[in-house]
Amino acid sequence: TISEVVKDIYTYSGYYVNMVLHKEPDKLLCGAFKRISQLRVDVSYPFLLPLYNDYVNEVISRDEFYEALCLVENYVFRRAICGIPTNSLNKTFATLYKSFDKANYMDGLKAAFLLLDSYKRFPNDTEFTTFLQTKDVYNFRNRNYLLNRLENFQRKEMVNISDYTIEHVMPQNPNLSHEWQEMLGEGWVEVQGKYLHTLGNLTLTGYNSELSDRPFQEKKSMEGGFDDSPIRLNSYLRRISSWNEEQILVRAGQLAEKAKEIWRFPLLSPETLEVYRSAERDPAEYTLEHYEYLKGDILTLFQALRRRIMNIDPSVKEELKKLYIAFKAYTNFVDVVPQKSRLRLSLNVAFADILDPKGLCKDVSNLGRWGNGDVEVGISNMNELDDIMELI
Repeated sequence: TISEVVKDIYTYSGYYVNMVLHKEPDKLLCGAFKRISQLRVDVSYPFLLPLYNDYVNEVISRDEFYEALCLVENYVFRRAICGIPTNSLNKTFATLYKSFDKANYMDGLKAAFLLLDSYKRFPNDTEFTTFLQTKDVYNFRNRNYLLNRLENFQRKEMVNISDYTIEHVMPQNPNLSHEWQEMLGEGWVEVQGKYLHTLGNLTLTGYNSELSDRPFQEKKSMEGGFDDSPIRLNSYLRRISSWNEEQILVRAGQLAEKAKEIWRFPLLSPETLEVYRSAERDPAEYTLEHYEYLKGDILTLFQALRRRIMNIDPSVKEELKKLYIAFKAYTNFVDVVPQKSRLRLSLNVAFADILDPKGLCKDVSNLGRWGNGDVEVGISNMNELDDIMELI
């Protein structure tokens, strides 16, 4: 109806304001929204808005929502570092929310990212760190975002990097002093040309004009120099006495390792990912005839259960998956796995929260299983139907 459409517009506009204008009251989530805004990836909002709605409706927890936001941030930033064109992002984010199975929400989302290939890919650690160490990040659009995250990650006392300027440890001046030429070695021209604007040679300082083209030892020991700096990015510079190709590469490698921790690659076990990969290859449409054990008495039992579940509320929908049948409103609330002599049900509720006076349920929170939820219960005949519906 029109009133429902207007209500949705009002609701989602509130989400949009919280994200874009940084009105979200939760500081952790607001920080993630700010970082996504810094990356200027407006095309992600068609994905983020329904994700926000799932968070508000408690389909996912606050920690899961934050993890999902970080996945978006990490995906976009890794691609930017690797120089992958952005023109595919609008289509990727426009379809991403509908593309993953929400029975196991976060695993499904991670799998959706991991199964993107070619120009849509989520760059792995090898690709990401290789580009990060060799890229001209001084002229990179997101250089301030990069340095800010490297400096402030897991830091309680945040540094406002806008109060600092970017410093080239090895100076930009093509006419390097004798001291610098000697420290860099015979190939100093090539070293300067190759590494000048790379991450290993860049840091932050409040004394850019004072440091200027000074020799490395003076940059370290002078007042306001690296030895005197509170900036974490300068910690390695405080521990060494020379600056050359080897030291630039060592520092770049250290920062790349830290970057892997900040912009994490989504992790799923190979077995779990293969399940999603197989499901992606399978046809999208199934019928009841697809399920081997849905016949005879088990089929009759399922049809009775199905009618009762569908009558709970008009919003309830049925989805036939490869290995189970899902019933959902906002998300799956019960999944049915047909077996030879019974129907196995997975209920999307914490085992501690289930009201089960007859002790019919089993805690499967730490067990591998098909379907969604931490509670398992079986039904093998019509006499159990009322008890099962009470649990659902």
